[in-house]
Amino acid sequence: MRPSRSSLALALALLAASILAPAVHAQTTAVADPVVARVNGAEIHVSDITEAAQSLPQEYRGMPQNVLMPMLIDQLIDRAAVAALARKEGLEKDPLVQRGIARATEEALENAIMRRDIGPSITEDKLRARYTAEIAGKEGEVEVRARHILVASEADAIKVVAELKKGGDFAALAKARSSDPGAGQGGDLGFFKRTDMVPEFAEAAFALKPGQVSDKPVKTQFGWHVIKVEERRAAPSPSFEQAQDDLRQKVIQEGVQKVLAAARAVVTIERYNPDGTARRATDDAAPPPKP
Repeated sequence: MRPSRSSLALALALLAASILAPAVHAQTTAVADPVVARVNGAEIHVSDITEAAQSLPQEYRGMPQNVLMPMLIDQLIDRAAVAALARKEGLEKDPLVQRGIARATEEALENAIMRRDIGPSITEDKLRARYTAEIAGKEGEVEVRARHILVASEADAIKVVAELKKGGDFAALAKARSSDPGAGQGGDLGFFKRTDMVPEFAEAAFALKPGQVSDKPVKTQFGWHVIKVEERRAAPSPSFEQAQDDLRQKVIQEGVQKVLAAARAVVTIERYNPDGTARRATDDAAPPPKP
């Protein structure tokens, strides 16, 4: 019944990783950063291994260090050796390679400025200060506790509404008629926020007062619902531990937007059509072509 929350944008997740991951790298370099291999004299350090580990799939990160470290060292040696061979054969002069190098340079610079400008804002002390200022002790989002009876057709839902108007017990009817997994609990959904439910259900439920039953069936992707609201309250404010991840993402989003605004303010941007022709002033307002 409850919809899944959409994931954060992939680009933002990658930026967040680029901001947070270097903390491990910094700890390594602050203590010691010994050389673990050389390829044509080019050094591979422990910090390079730490950085490479950040990009591993989660299932590999739990491998024993005596297995993981040699594997990563071999990978970095192979990468350096292949790059040395490519340079020997002059591939760094290939236009496509040069474009790839330019993109990698831009990505490294982007990550560097994001770490510099946003990283200091997402320490635990800074997040706790923001939590205290914005969240602690304040009323949370409105929640309702509701029951519902889910049936397959509008006609069946209308019959349920009619029985309730004649004095039928909502919980008993839910147990007898509802196809929802919560029917055994009298259709009780517990407390939920507006965003926890699909829009049609949420709109109907939050329009009701405690004790009220929807006088018309509500259609959603799951079927037809008859809804009764039992209670309404302001949710308690979350603890810092509960709010920490969302707060961090909010700070990162704000920081990214600030960096982007500052960056665009100091560059000249020229846009062209996909065919390379100059854009007209009206092109920006025109809807994108249909695929």
